[in-house]
Amino acid sequence: MAAFGDFPPSNDKSRHDSDAWERKVIQDLAFAAIKEQRTSRRWGYVFKGLILLYLVALLMITMSGQKLPAQTQQHTALVEINGLIAADAEANADTIISGVRDAFDNTLAQGLILRLNTPGGSPVQAGIINDEITRLKETRPDFPVYAVIQDVCASGGYYIAASAKEIYADKASIVGSIGVRMDSFGFTETIKKLGIERRSLTAGENKAFLDPFMPMKEQDIKHAHSMLNNIHQQFIDVVKTGRGDRLADDPRIFSGLFWSGEQALPLGLIDGLANSSTVARDIIGADEIVDYTPRPNYLDRFAGRLGASISQVFIKSSTLGIQ
Repeated sequence: MAAFGDFPPSNDKSRHDSDAWERKVIQDLAFAAIKEQRTSRRWGYVFKGLILLYLVALLMITMSGQKLPAQTQQHTALVEINGLIAADAEANADTIISGVRDAFDNTLAQGLILRLNTPGGSPVQAGIINDEITRLKETRPDFPVYAVIQDVCASGGYYIAASAKEIYADKASIVGSIGVRMDSFGFTETIKKLGIERRSLTAGENKAFLDPFMPMKEQDIKHAHSMLNNIHQQFIDVVKTGRGDRLADDPRIFSGLFWSGEQALPLGLIDGLANSSTVARDIIGADEIVDYTPRPNYLDRFAGRLGASISQVFIKSSTLGIQ
């Protein structure tokens, strides 16, 4: 018979297991709280670090506004026109004209080289650049402008080059493509095979002009050709004005064809075979070349991306209870 106050072995084991379970629960809760605190602290450090980087980037952007190198001697100015010519591209009228104006404003610059490597693009952007260079040449007649072609100068690129006093290229450069084009696709047979019904509501009989999902109309084609021919004639007039009697009497020049630099020379599309250094040294007479091309501010892009990243971190960290 068991004495008073004693418990059977089975009851002792049960209480011991209960105490162990309670201790384990408490330990788990404590570790979970510590882990959550550490995670919150870690995200806090990350967030504060990103804010610091953002502020440093903003400071660098403020202090790194693009400035032309200080010049104390005569030099040749250079403005590069690279890639597609378009309002939303790096080679846009505002950017190019900004660099050209800076070159014209600097009396130490003895001449300007337009270094082109472009397949062309917007006739509007090219026209704006050509018009402004033509205007600036009248304000400073003693400041010559030369175009130097690298790999390719076609279409809108040549539209700009025609504003130069002389044009130079490498013997293997691609030059020309004096023409205008409009591209589209037609899906009328495709949607017919797929059983798709085209629904287009317009106000104005020509509002659905050249709709790719509808059969082409003869009157639309005529109007489009009329518009393209008009723009093409503008292009031709600009080239004839810029090149004058140097152009050969060859109808292919304005047909949209293009040639190598060596072939373009006898056609009068270029004035010689040379590169930027040669033109600066032997024609302008100022060996030193200073780049006036406005460059995109990559710190601005970095700051924008960093700001977006910080926003994402803030959103994420707020869900973790960061104070």
